[in-house]
Amino acid sequence: MTDPQVAIFMLSIFIFLVLLGFPIAFTLIPIGVGFGYYAYFQADNLLNNQIFYLLNQNTYSVMESDILVAIPLFLFMGYVVERANIVNRLFFSLQLATRHLPGSMAVAALATCAIFATASGIIGAVVTLMGLLAFPAMVKANYHRGFAAGVICAGGTLGILIPPSIMLIVYAAIAELSVLRLYAAAIIPGFLLAGFYMVYVVTRAYFNPSIAPKPLEEEVPPTRVIIIQLLTSFVPLALLILSVLGSILLGLATPAEAAAIGAFGGLFLAFCYKALNWKTLKESIFLTAKTTAMVCWLFVGSWTFASVFSYLGGHAIIEHWVLGMNLEPWQFLVLAQLIIFLLGWPLEWTEILIIFVPIFLPMLDAFGVNPYFFAMLVALNLQTSFLTPPMAMAAYYLKGVAGDAIELIEIFKAIMPYLFIVIFTMVLMYNYPGIALYLPDYFFGLYIE
Repeated sequence: MTDPQVAIFMLSIFIFLVLLGFPIAFTLIPIGVGFGYYAYFQADNLLNNQIFYLLNQNTYSVMESDILVAIPLFLFMGYVVERANIVNRLFFSLQLATRHLPGSMAVAALATCAIFATASGIIGAVVTLMGLLAFPAMVKANYHRGFAAGVICAGGTLGILIPPSIMLIVYAAIAELSVLRLYAAAIIPGFLLAGFYMVYVVTRAYFNPSIAPKPLEEEVPPTRVIIIQLLTSFVPLALLILSVLGSILLGLATPAEAAAIGAFGGLFLAFCYKALNWKTLKESIFLTAKTTAMVCWLFVGSWTFASVFSYLGGHAIIEHWVLGMNLEPWQFLVLAQLIIFLLGWPLEWTEILIIFVPIFLPMLDAFGVNPYFFAMLVALNLQTSFLTPPMAMAAYYLKGVAGDAIELIEIFKAIMPYLFIVIFTMVLMYNYPGIALYLPDYFFGLYIE
Protein backbone atom coordinates (compact mmCIF):
# COMPACT_ATOMS: atom_id res chain seq x y z
CA MET A 1 0.00 0.00 0.00
CA THR A 2 1.15 3.54 -0.75
CA ASP A 3 1.23 6.13 2.02
CA PRO A 4 -1.97 7.91 0.83
CA GLN A 5 -3.77 4.55 0.79
CA VAL A 6 -2.57 3.91 4.33
CA ALA A 7 -3.95 7.34 5.32
CA ILE A 8 -7.39 6.52 3.90
CA PHE A 9 -7.28 3.14 5.67
CA MET A 10 -6.38 4.98 8.90
CA LEU A 11 -9.42 7.27 8.50
CA SER A 12 -11.69 4.29 7.76
CA ILE A 13 -10.57 2.49 10.94
CA PHE A 14 -11.28 5.61 13.00
CA ILE A 15 -14.83 5.97 11.64
CA PHE A 16 -15.50 2.25 12.16
CA LEU A 17 -14.32 2.32 15.79
CA VAL A 18 -16.32 5.48 16.58
CA LEU A 19 -19.46 3.87 15.16
CA LEU A 20 -18.84 0.93 17.48
CA GLY A 21 -18.99 3.36 20.40
CA PHE A 22 -15.34 3.75 21.40
CA PRO A 23 -14.46 7.07 23.13
CA ILE A 24 -13.36 9.58 20.50
CA ALA A 25 -10.26 11.01 22.17
CA PHE A 26 -8.88 7.62 23.16
CA THR A 27 -9.58 6.29 19.70
CA LEU A 28 -7.74 9.14 18.00
CA ILE A 29 -4.62 8.85 20.17
CA PRO A 30 -3.83 5.11 19.71
CA ILE A 31 -4.67 5.23 15.99
CA GLY A 32 -2.49 8.33 15.57
CA VAL A 33 0.37 6.79 17.54
CA GLY A 34 0.06 3.41 15.80
CA PHE A 35 0.02 4.73 12.25
CA GLY A 36 2.51 7.46 13.24
CA TYR A 37 4.96 4.77 14.32
CA TYR A 38 4.65 3.32 10.81
CA ALA A 39 4.94 6.75 9.15
CA TYR A 40 8.06 7.79 11.09
CA PHE A 41 9.57 4.29 11.32
CA GLN A 42 13.35 4.04 11.46
CA ALA A 43 14.81 0.54 11.39
CA ASP A 44 18.03 1.60 13.14
CA ASN A 45 16.21 3.10 16.15
CA LEU A 46 12.99 1.32 17.03
CA LEU A 47 12.33 3.07 20.35
CA ASN A 48 13.17 6.66 19.40
CA ASN A 49 10.28 7.16 16.99
CA GLN A 50 9.27 10.77 16.21
CA ILE A 51 5.59 10.03 16.91
CA PHE A 52 6.26 10.03 20.65
CA TYR A 53 7.87 13.46 20.43
CA LEU A 54 4.89 14.68 18.36
CA LEU A 55 2.40 13.37 20.92
CA ASN A 56 4.33 15.03 23.74
CA GLN A 57 4.51 18.37 21.90
CA ASN A 58 0.80 18.30 21.03
CA THR A 59 -0.10 17.65 24.66
CA TYR A 60 2.08 20.54 25.84
CA SER A 61 0.71 22.88 23.12
CA VAL A 62 -2.89 22.17 24.14
CA MET A 63 -2.24 22.68 27.83
CA GLU A 64 -0.51 26.05 27.28
CA SER A 65 -2.98 27.39 24.69
CA ASP A 66 -4.26 30.88 25.57
CA ILE A 67 -7.39 30.36 23.44
CA LEU A 68 -8.47 27.22 25.29
CA VAL A 69 -8.25 28.94 28.70
CA ALA A 70 -11.71 30.40 27.98
CA ILE A 71 -13.30 26.93 27.79
CA PRO A 72 -13.22 25.96 31.51
CA LEU A 73 -14.25 29.48 32.55
CA PHE A 74 -17.27 29.57 30.22
CA LEU A 75 -18.17 26.03 31.27
CA PHE A 76 -17.97 26.99 34.93
CA MET A 77 -20.22 30.00 34.34
CA GLY A 78 -22.77 27.79 32.60
CA TYR A 79 -22.79 25.08 35.25
CA VAL A 80 -23.14 27.63 38.08
CA VAL A 81 -26.05 29.35 36.30
CA GLU A 82 -27.66 25.98 35.66
CA ARG A 83 -27.52 25.00 39.33
CA ALA A 84 -28.68 28.36 40.68
CA ASN A 85 -32.29 27.80 39.54
CA ILE A 86 -32.07 30.96 37.44
CA VAL A 87 -33.34 29.12 34.36
CA ASN A 88 -36.45 27.92 36.20
CA ARG A 89 -37.40 31.51 37.06
CA LEU A 90 -36.59 32.67 33.53
CA PHE A 91 -38.78 30.05 31.83
CA PHE A 92 -41.85 30.66 33.95
CA SER A 93 -41.56 34.46 33.76
CA LEU A 94 -41.17 34.36 29.94
CA GLN A 95 -44.08 31.95 29.75
CA LEU A 96 -46.32 34.47 31.50
CA ALA A 97 -44.97 37.41 29.48
CA THR A 98 -45.76 35.67 26.16
CA ARG A 99 -49.11 34.22 27.24
CA HIS A 100 -51.05 36.06 24.49
CA LEU A 101 -49.02 34.41 21.71
CA PRO A 102 -50.09 31.06 20.20
CA GLY A 103 -47.88 28.35 21.70
CA SER A 104 -46.70 30.71 24.43
CA MET A 105 -44.99 27.98 26.49
CA ALA A 106 -43.11 26.77 23.43
CA VAL A 107 -42.02 30.32 22.61
CA ALA A 108 -40.90 30.77 26.22
CA ALA A 109 -38.99 27.48 26.04
CA LEU A 110 -37.18 28.58 22.86
CA ALA A 111 -36.37 32.00 24.33
CA THR A 112 -35.09 30.38 27.52
CA CYS A 113 -32.97 27.94 25.51
CA ALA A 114 -31.47 30.80 23.48
CA ILE A 115 -30.67 32.87 26.58
CA PHE A 116 -29.36 29.91 28.57
CA ALA A 117 -27.33 28.77 25.55
CA THR A 118 -25.78 32.24 25.46
CA ALA A 119 -24.91 31.95 29.14
CA SER A 120 -23.51 28.43 28.99
CA GLY A 121 -22.88 27.05 25.49
CA ILE A 122 -23.38 23.51 26.85
CA ILE A 123 -25.77 21.52 24.64
CA GLY A 124 -26.33 18.59 26.97
CA ALA A 125 -26.98 20.87 29.94
CA VAL A 126 -29.54 23.01 28.09
CA VAL A 127 -31.52 20.09 26.63
CA THR A 128 -31.40 18.11 29.89
CA LEU A 129 -32.43 21.02 32.10
CA MET A 130 -35.23 22.13 29.76
CA GLY A 131 -36.31 18.50 29.45
CA LEU A 132 -36.72 18.38 33.21
CA LEU A 133 -38.28 21.83 33.46
CA ALA A 134 -40.25 22.74 30.33
CA PHE A 135 -41.24 19.36 28.88
CA PRO A 136 -43.33 18.23 31.91
CA ALA A 137 -44.84 21.73 32.17
CA MET A 138 -45.92 21.69 28.52
CA VAL A 139 -47.29 18.15 28.77
CA LYS A 140 -49.22 19.15 31.90
CA ALA A 141 -50.67 22.09 29.94
CA ASN A 142 -51.96 19.57 27.32
CA TYR A 143 -49.32 20.41 24.70
CA HIS A 144 -48.73 17.72 22.09
CA ARG A 145 -45.78 15.64 23.33
CA GLY A 146 -44.01 15.56 19.98
CA PHE A 147 -44.44 19.30 19.50
CA ALA A 148 -42.98 19.98 22.97
CA ALA A 149 -40.09 17.57 22.39
CA GLY A 150 -39.14 19.16 19.06
CA VAL A 151 -39.07 22.62 20.64
CA ILE A 152 -36.71 21.55 23.42
CA CYS A 153 -34.35 19.57 21.18
CA ALA A 154 -34.08 22.34 18.58
CA GLY A 155 -33.80 25.15 21.13
CA GLY A 156 -31.23 23.26 23.17
CA THR A 157 -28.82 22.96 20.23
CA LEU A 158 -28.57 26.75 19.82
CA GLY A 159 -25.72 26.70 22.34
CA ILE A 160 -23.39 25.32 19.69
CA LEU A 161 -23.87 28.50 17.63
CA ILE A 162 -24.75 31.42 19.91
CA PRO A 163 -21.67 32.86 21.70
CA PRO A 164 -19.97 32.05 23.98
CA SER A 165 -20.09 28.76 22.10
CA ILE A 166 -17.48 26.17 23.08
CA MET A 167 -17.60 24.89 19.52
CA LEU A 168 -16.48 28.27 18.14
CA ILE A 169 -13.49 28.28 20.50
CA VAL A 170 -12.55 24.81 19.25
CA TYR A 171 -13.03 25.93 15.65
CA ALA A 172 -10.86 29.00 16.21
CA ALA A 173 -8.03 26.85 17.56
CA ILE A 174 -8.30 24.37 14.68
CA ALA A 175 -8.57 26.94 11.87
CA GLU A 176 -6.26 29.51 13.54
CA LEU A 177 -8.96 32.18 13.34
CA SER A 178 -9.86 34.97 15.75
CA VAL A 179 -12.35 33.94 18.42
CA LEU A 180 -13.49 37.57 18.57
CA ARG A 181 -14.47 37.65 14.90
CA LEU A 182 -16.10 34.23 15.11
CA TYR A 183 -18.22 35.33 18.06
CA ALA A 184 -19.27 38.50 16.24
CA ALA A 185 -20.06 36.51 13.09
CA ALA A 186 -22.26 34.04 15.00
CA ILE A 187 -24.54 36.53 16.77
CA ILE A 188 -26.90 37.36 13.88
CA PRO A 189 -27.11 33.79 12.46
CA GLY A 190 -27.68 32.37 15.96
CA PHE A 191 -30.53 34.67 16.91
CA LEU A 192 -31.92 34.58 13.36
CA LEU A 193 -32.19 30.79 13.62
CA ALA A 194 -33.85 31.11 17.04
CA GLY A 195 -36.26 33.63 15.52
CA PHE A 196 -37.17 31.27 12.68
CA TYR A 197 -37.83 28.53 15.23
CA MET A 198 -40.22 30.87 17.07
CA VAL A 199 -42.00 31.89 13.85
CA TYR A 200 -42.53 28.22 13.01
CA VAL A 201 -43.83 27.43 16.51
CA VAL A 202 -46.24 30.39 16.59
CA THR A 203 -47.50 29.69 13.06
CA ARG A 204 -48.10 26.02 13.71
CA ALA A 205 -49.84 26.72 17.05
CA TYR A 206 -52.00 29.40 15.38
CA PHE A 207 -53.28 27.05 12.67
CA ASN A 208 -53.51 24.03 14.98
CA PRO A 209 -54.41 25.31 18.48
CA SER A 210 -55.02 21.79 19.79
CA ILE A 211 -51.26 21.07 19.96
CA ALA A 212 -50.60 24.15 22.15
CA PRO A 213 -53.65 25.28 24.16
CA LYS A 214 -53.67 28.82 25.55
CA PRO A 215 -53.40 29.19 29.34
CA LEU A 216 -56.58 29.85 31.30
CA GLU A 217 -56.96 33.49 32.37
CA GLU A 218 -57.54 32.52 35.99
CA GLU A 219 -54.10 30.89 36.03
CA VAL A 220 -52.37 34.13 35.00
CA PRO A 221 -51.14 36.33 37.90
CA PRO A 222 -51.48 40.13 37.88
CA THR A 223 -49.30 42.17 35.51
CA ARG A 224 -47.32 43.60 38.43
CA VAL A 225 -46.27 40.09 39.48
CA ILE A 226 -45.20 39.23 35.93
CA ILE A 227 -43.06 42.36 35.67
CA ILE A 228 -41.39 41.65 39.01
CA GLN A 229 -40.62 38.08 37.91
CA LEU A 230 -39.08 39.32 34.65
CA LEU A 231 -36.98 41.90 36.51
CA THR A 232 -35.65 39.28 38.91
CA SER A 233 -34.99 36.56 36.33
CA PHE A 234 -34.46 37.96 32.83
CA VAL A 235 -32.65 41.22 33.63
CA PRO A 236 -29.80 39.81 35.81
CA LEU A 237 -28.99 37.05 33.34
CA ALA A 238 -29.24 39.45 30.40
CA LEU A 239 -26.82 41.85 32.11
CA LEU A 240 -24.35 39.00 32.71
CA ILE A 241 -24.52 37.97 29.04
CA LEU A 242 -24.19 41.55 27.79
CA SER A 243 -21.20 42.19 30.04
CA VAL A 244 -19.43 39.10 28.71
CA LEU A 245 -20.18 39.53 24.99
CA GLY A 246 -19.98 43.32 25.15
CA SER A 247 -16.51 43.27 26.68
CA ILE A 248 -15.37 40.92 23.89
CA LEU A 249 -16.95 42.78 20.96
CA LEU A 250 -15.88 46.23 22.19
CA GLY A 251 -12.30 45.04 22.61
CA LEU A 252 -12.28 45.62 26.35
CA ALA A 253 -11.32 42.03 27.16
CA THR A 254 -10.01 38.89 25.51
CA PRO A 255 -12.32 35.84 25.44
CA ALA A 256 -10.45 34.36 28.40
CA GLU A 257 -10.78 37.59 30.41
CA ALA A 258 -14.47 37.89 29.48
CA ALA A 259 -14.96 34.27 30.50
CA ALA A 260 -13.44 35.07 33.88
CA ILE A 261 -15.90 37.96 34.22
CA GLY A 262 -18.71 35.56 33.34
CA ALA A 263 -17.55 32.98 35.87
CA PHE A 264 -17.43 35.59 38.62
CA GLY A 265 -20.81 36.95 37.49
CA GLY A 266 -22.32 33.47 37.64
CA LEU A 267 -21.08 33.05 41.20
CA PHE A 268 -22.47 36.48 42.12
CA LEU A 269 -25.90 35.64 40.65
CA ALA A 270 -25.93 32.31 42.49
CA PHE A 271 -25.12 34.19 45.71
CA CYS A 272 -27.91 36.73 45.09
CA TYR A 273 -30.40 33.92 44.48
CA LYS A 274 -29.19 32.19 47.67
CA ALA A 275 -28.11 29.16 45.65
CA LEU A 276 -24.35 29.42 46.24
CA ASN A 277 -23.41 26.59 48.57
CA TRP A 278 -20.74 23.92 48.84
CA LYS A 279 -22.76 21.37 46.84
CA THR A 280 -23.34 23.78 43.94
CA LEU A 281 -19.70 24.83 43.87
CA LYS A 282 -18.38 21.27 44.09
CA GLU A 283 -20.64 19.97 41.31
CA SER A 284 -19.84 22.92 39.04
CA ILE A 285 -16.08 22.48 39.50
CA PHE A 286 -16.27 18.73 38.95
CA LEU A 287 -18.32 19.04 35.75
CA THR A 288 -16.08 21.83 34.49
CA ALA A 289 -12.94 19.75 35.04
CA LYS A 290 -14.55 16.69 33.44
CA THR A 291 -15.70 18.50 30.30
CA THR A 292 -12.48 20.51 29.97
CA ALA A 293 -10.39 17.34 30.18
CA MET A 294 -12.50 15.78 27.43
CA VAL A 295 -12.01 18.80 25.15
CA CYS A 296 -8.27 18.96 25.80
CA TRP A 297 -7.70 15.27 25.12
CA LEU A 298 -9.81 15.60 21.98
CA PHE A 299 -7.37 18.26 20.81
CA VAL A 300 -4.32 16.15 21.66
CA GLY A 301 -5.77 13.16 19.83
CA SER A 302 -7.04 15.12 16.84
CA TRP A 303 -3.82 17.06 16.28
CA THR A 304 -1.79 13.84 16.51
CA PHE A 305 -4.18 12.02 14.18
CA ALA A 306 -4.35 14.93 11.72
CA SER A 307 -0.56 15.36 11.68
CA VAL A 308 0.01 11.71 10.80
CA PHE A 309 -2.89 11.68 8.32
CA SER A 310 -1.43 14.73 6.54
CA TYR A 311 2.14 13.36 6.66
CA LEU A 312 0.96 10.18 4.92
CA GLY A 313 -0.68 12.27 2.20
CA GLY A 314 -4.32 11.94 3.25
CA HIS A 315 -5.14 15.65 3.13
CA ALA A 316 -3.27 16.06 -0.16
CA ILE A 317 -5.10 13.26 -1.95
CA ILE A 318 -8.51 14.60 -0.92
CA GLU A 319 -7.51 18.16 -1.83
CA HIS A 320 -6.26 17.07 -5.26
CA TRP A 321 -9.48 15.12 -5.82
CA VAL A 322 -11.67 18.12 -4.99
CA LEU A 323 -9.57 20.65 -6.91
CA GLY A 324 -9.43 18.25 -9.87
CA MET A 325 -13.21 18.48 -10.21
CA ASN A 326 -12.86 22.14 -11.36
CA LEU A 327 -15.76 23.25 -9.19
CA GLU A 328 -17.16 26.75 -8.95
CA PRO A 329 -16.99 28.30 -5.45
CA TRP A 330 -20.70 27.73 -4.85
CA GLN A 331 -20.36 24.10 -5.94
CA PHE A 332 -17.45 23.62 -3.53
CA LEU A 333 -19.50 25.11 -0.67
CA VAL A 334 -22.47 22.88 -1.48
CA LEU A 335 -20.24 19.79 -1.66
CA ALA A 336 -18.47 20.60 1.62
CA GLN A 337 -21.70 21.32 3.48
CA LEU A 338 -23.41 18.24 2.03
CA ILE A 339 -20.54 16.05 3.26
CA ILE A 340 -20.68 17.65 6.72
CA PHE A 341 -24.49 17.22 6.78
CA LEU A 342 -24.23 13.52 5.87
CA LEU A 343 -21.50 12.99 8.46
CA GLY A 344 -23.94 14.37 11.04
CA TRP A 345 -26.05 11.22 10.68
CA PRO A 346 -23.55 8.83 12.31
CA LEU A 347 -21.11 11.26 13.99
CA GLU A 348 -21.19 14.06 16.58
CA TRP A 349 -19.94 17.61 16.03
CA THR A 350 -16.61 16.92 17.73
CA GLU A 351 -15.55 14.23 15.25
CA ILE A 352 -16.78 16.27 12.29
CA LEU A 353 -15.09 19.47 13.40
CA ILE A 354 -11.79 18.00 14.52
CA ILE A 355 -11.22 15.41 11.78
CA PHE A 356 -13.13 16.42 8.65
CA VAL A 357 -13.39 20.22 8.63
CA PRO A 358 -9.56 20.65 8.51
CA ILE A 359 -9.64 18.76 5.20
CA PHE A 360 -11.59 21.64 3.61
CA LEU A 361 -9.77 24.55 5.27
CA PRO A 362 -6.68 24.57 2.97
CA MET A 363 -8.99 24.75 -0.09
CA LEU A 364 -10.74 27.98 0.94
CA ASP A 365 -8.06 30.20 -0.63
CA ALA A 366 -8.24 28.28 -3.92
CA PHE A 367 -11.99 28.94 -4.15
CA GLY A 368 -11.83 32.47 -2.73
CA VAL A 369 -14.07 31.69 0.24
CA ASN A 370 -13.96 33.91 3.33
CA PRO A 371 -12.91 31.59 6.22
CA TYR A 372 -15.30 33.28 8.67
CA PHE A 373 -18.21 32.89 6.27
CA PHE A 374 -17.30 29.22 5.83
CA ALA A 375 -17.07 28.85 9.62
CA MET A 376 -20.63 30.14 10.05
CA LEU A 377 -21.94 27.75 7.39
CA VAL A 378 -20.23 24.91 9.25
CA ALA A 379 -21.56 26.13 12.62
CA LEU A 380 -25.12 26.21 11.28
CA ASN A 381 -24.64 22.84 9.63
CA LEU A 382 -23.35 21.30 12.85
CA GLN A 383 -26.75 22.01 14.40
CA THR A 384 -27.91 19.07 12.31
CA SER A 385 -25.45 16.68 14.00
CA PHE A 386 -27.60 17.02 17.14
CA LEU A 387 -30.89 16.73 15.26
CA THR A 388 -30.22 14.08 12.61
CA PRO A 389 -31.06 10.44 13.43
CA PRO A 390 -29.67 7.95 14.23
CA MET A 391 -27.19 9.83 16.48
CA ALA A 392 -29.32 12.99 17.17
CA MET A 393 -27.82 13.47 20.62
CA ALA A 394 -30.39 16.13 21.54
CA ALA A 395 -33.10 13.46 21.21
CA TYR A 396 -31.17 11.07 23.45
CA TYR A 397 -30.58 13.79 26.06
CA LEU A 398 -34.32 14.48 26.16
CA LYS A 399 -35.26 10.80 26.16
CA GLY A 400 -32.89 10.27 29.07
CA VAL A 401 -34.80 12.70 31.29
CA ALA A 402 -38.31 12.19 29.86
CA GLY A 403 -38.21 8.42 30.26
CA ASP A 404 -41.40 6.63 29.21
CA ALA A 405 -43.28 9.90 28.72
CA ILE A 406 -42.36 9.87 25.02
CA GLU A 407 -40.89 7.38 22.54
CA LEU A 408 -37.58 8.07 20.82
CA ILE A 409 -39.11 7.66 17.34
CA GLU A 410 -41.64 10.39 18.20
CA ILE A 411 -38.82 12.75 19.16
CA PHE A 412 -37.06 11.97 15.86
CA LYS A 413 -40.21 12.86 13.90
CA ALA A 414 -40.71 16.06 15.89
CA ILE A 415 -37.25 17.46 15.14
CA MET A 416 -37.47 17.01 11.35
CA PRO A 417 -39.07 20.45 10.66
CA TYR A 418 -36.24 22.15 12.52
CA LEU A 419 -33.70 20.45 10.24
CA PHE A 420 -35.36 22.10 7.25
CA ILE A 421 -35.30 25.46 9.08
CA VAL A 422 -31.53 25.08 9.61
CA ILE A 423 -31.02 24.31 5.91
CA PHE A 424 -33.21 27.28 4.93
CA THR A 425 -31.11 29.55 7.18
CA MET A 426 -27.93 28.27 5.53
CA VAL A 427 -29.33 29.01 2.07
CA LEU A 428 -30.40 32.48 3.20
CA MET A 429 -26.95 33.21 4.64
CA TYR A 430 -25.25 31.99 1.45
CA ASN A 431 -27.30 34.46 -0.59
CA TYR A 432 -26.78 37.26 1.95
CA PRO A 433 -23.25 36.80 3.40
CA GLY A 434 -23.64 40.02 5.39
CA ILE A 435 -25.72 38.03 7.88
CA ALA A 436 -22.45 36.49 9.02
CA LEU A 437 -19.89 39.11 8.03
CA TYR A 438 -21.49 42.45 8.92
CA LEU A 439 -20.80 42.45 12.67
CA PRO A 440 -17.16 41.22 12.54
CA ASP A 441 -16.38 43.78 9.82
CA TYR A 442 -18.17 46.51 11.80
CA PHE A 443 -16.40 45.81 15.10
CA PHE A 444 -12.97 44.71 13.86
CA GLY A 445 -12.62 46.13 10.37
CA LEU A 446 -12.80 44.54 6.94
CA TYR A 447 -11.17 41.08 6.88
CA ILE A 448 -8.04 40.95 4.72
CA GLU A 449 -6.38 37.61 4.10
